[in-house]
Amino acid sequence: MNDFKPKFVKPADTSSFLEKNEPFTIDTSNFIYNRHISQSIQTQRQRLPIFNNRNHILYLLEKYQTLVLVGETGCGKSTQIPQYMIEAEWPGQIGICEPRRVAAISLASRVADETGTLVQQEYVGYAVRFDACYNKPKIKYMTEGILLREMMSDPLLKNYSAIMLDEAHERSLYTDILMGLMKKILKRRKELRLIIASATLDAKEFQEFFNNNPTSDNKKDTAVILSVEGRQFPVDIFYVVEPVPCYVQASVDAVLKINSSKEHGDILVFLTGQEEVDRAVRLLNEHANLIEETQKTGKLMVVPMYGSLPYHEQLKVFKPPPNGYRKVVVATNVAETSVTIPGIVHVIDCGFVKMKWYNTETHTDSLVVLPISKSSANQRAGRAGRVRSGKVYRLYTEEYFSKLAENTPPEMVRSNLTYAVLQIKALGIDNILKFNFPSPPPVQNLKSALEILYALDAIDIQGELTRPLGFHMAEFSLDPLYTKVLLSSGEFECSEEILTIIAMLQIETVFTKPSSGNFSIKARVQKRLFEVEEGDLITYLNVYNGFIESEMSQGFCHKNFLSYKSLKRVVEIRRRLEKMLINYDVPIISCIRSTETIRKCLVKGLFPNAAYLHRSGVYKTIRGDTELFVHPDSVLYTIPQPQWLLFCEVVHTTKLYMRDLTVIESDWLLEFAPHFYHKTTFYE
Repeated sequence: MNDFKPKFVKPADTSSFLEKNEPFTIDTSNFIYNRHISQSIQTQRQRLPIFNNRNHILYLLEKYQTLVLVGETGCGKSTQIPQYMIEAEWPGQIGICEPRRVAAISLASRVADETGTLVQQEYVGYAVRFDACYNKPKIKYMTEGILLREMMSDPLLKNYSAIMLDEAHERSLYTDILMGLMKKILKRRKELRLIIASATLDAKEFQEFFNNNPTSDNKKDTAVILSVEGRQFPVDIFYVVEPVPCYVQASVDAVLKINSSKEHGDILVFLTGQEEVDRAVRLLNEHANLIEETQKTGKLMVVPMYGSLPYHEQLKVFKPPPNGYRKVVVATNVAETSVTIPGIVHVIDCGFVKMKWYNTETHTDSLVVLPISKSSANQRAGRAGRVRSGKVYRLYTEEYFSKLAENTPPEMVRSNLTYAVLQIKALGIDNILKFNFPSPPPVQNLKSALEILYALDAIDIQGELTRPLGFHMAEFSLDPLYTKVLLSSGEFECSEEILTIIAMLQIETVFTKPSSGNFSIKARVQKRLFEVEEGDLITYLNVYNGFIESEMSQGFCHKNFLSYKSLKRVVEIRRRLEKMLINYDVPIISCIRSTETIRKCLVKGLFPNAAYLHRSGVYKTIRGDTELFVHPDSVLYTIPQPQWLLFCEVVHTTKLYMRDLTVIESDWLLEFAPHFYHKTTFYE
């Protein structure tokens, strides 16, 4: 690895400590064990670092309402603590909230394996968006949005005796909302227990947030901190001597250099998004095929890892490679803390992460590729020291690392709060400005969210949820703009088509991008067969209809350079959305390919995301006058530019690019959103 200069870094001292530690004993004779669990699994559980703190944890949960638990990813906190509580005959359900669906599903499967049970049975289950368990397992893994919606029907969470908020250091939008709500619930339910778990966390800050008696001398504290020692081996960290021009290609080159060396162990590559992951996987698979044809050793098994990947594909990263192969996992930051992948010895860190950043002037979220923080870089490096001494190859200089921010800003202060405010309103919290957030959001973001909800008719002038539209919108796990389109599709008589379009928008992309020149040209030619001048969303409709007419054939996808897995996922999402629309008495009917009707329905909900072609030749938002550009992947990129557009998202790379576009007429904005837009004549 001549392009890197080494810098050896010893692992941080994570020696255990226990605040307010008092002598105690716990009778473990009543613990319930599944006799069918193999001895090897029991031995593995006992080897986890968390096992030595088992009695500490149970004692603190008996004495304190809130336990702030700091432990390295892989120490066992997410899988073992719920089992300890069940074995100690803890009453009621135990809910574990994860920021990502892949973590919720994989952890539930892990616990099911350890306990000799089946997932979604009475012992352990999971609930994620578009895939929920309807029974009441003793241990329930779920995404944070699921728990938030459960609070609508059960505000005090009476079915639960304990809630764990896992990976709290990521400070996702829902993590902060749930912490604010849990603080209120804990005051009403003294018997409820809350566990704030994280690999890297400012524990003192959260202890103070949940401590109801921080200054009282007569009353005991209600929150306590426990740190668990992780199983971390030394890690060598290497930096590049000079900045790399393309970190995707540099990642591929680094994998090949590691593989050509005599060093053993699997490789984990961090990139920013699904498109970059798929591109790197394709490049590596091409090299892997050449290696298999020409060499007997150094074979590669390349697997992707990102949040929207189908569950059966996610499982591949946890399986050991065949004999004679080295596993290479190419992942987004989902592998940073949410899951622990066995066998990883080498980590390649691109130094960037894709985050959403909200613009209050344009009312749009921009997907921005930003430098990671030092805490994230160190967390990524920690993935290399789980099984033995590891090595980390950072595709940036040591000087660059020294200039990184210490921590990633909480999502609460940089996000579109429209859906979050809608959920909080549905929970009966009227004065959002006085709601106790761990990190209060900017007032401008809250104001923007309320303005959008009012424009969508989800709230009235007093800020109350409207009936029935506002309450119905709050029950969907979608962006409120998409929900408004769905609920309006019945009156436009195009709900069949709108269901398909909204389901397609839940997947990052259904098109594959071959890296080789000939196949890249063929993929572009095949894509043109589906393209229409009305824009990307109608093109998606053509792709889905073609897939269904082919009887969901893999051959159809291969011929047209489409992702079979992504389209299968779209079919499942669409089926679940259709059930919800039927529950709300929205008729499921087709407009018989009337694209004008479909586009008018899209305007009904997506009107805040409108742009017009300025005389300077660039697009500008109607509000905020921000310059935007058509994304190169759009079907509208190579044709004469239409005057008016709707976009679904903005991606910020070298410019602000609009993605998922639809051509509209300006009169439709005045017809369907007169409360948001009005016509003005300017004289120059």
